[in-house]
Amino acid sequence: MADSNRYRMSRERLEELKAELLYMQTVREKEVAEQIKEARSFGDLSENSEYDEAKTEQGKLYSRIAEVQDLIEHAVIVEDSEDIDKVGIGSIVTVRDVESNETYSYKLVGSQEANPMEGRISDDSPFGRAVFGHELGEVVSVEAPAGTIQYEILNIEK
Repeated sequence: MADSNRYRMSRERLEELKAELLYMQTVREKEVAEQIKEARSFGDLSENSEYDEAKTEQGKLYSRIAEVQDLIEHAVIVEDSEDIDKVGIGSIVTVRDVESNETYSYKLVGSQEANPMEGRISDDSPFGRAVFGHELGEVVSVEAPAGTIQYEILNIEK
């Protein structure tokens, strides 16, 4: 689970972040600097919307650079769980909603890789915390805004 200054992620996600940082610090930073230089050439900066937009873009870029640097510096690499009998990082878990009888499959990932729209759920989410470490056939409770939902673990894949 993500501590206040620790971010769980796979080695692949860490490499993606490093590549993004390199791109931002080299290519993108030069592009934004060029935009600012070009906007300055238009004259009066007090009424120069191109200059304002370029400076805003530069601020967003520097903010993202700082965010990615923090993620990289505080990354904790998690390997896929080797225990095939229990839900862990890297597990694809299929569950059945006990009340509605609907089934769902999710891959449990570190918080920096979560994307619920793609079925990738963080181990730090309420669902992730509820199923983490549990075995096939167990029923777990997940606290949701609509109330407590119970899921039966139907399958665990690695």
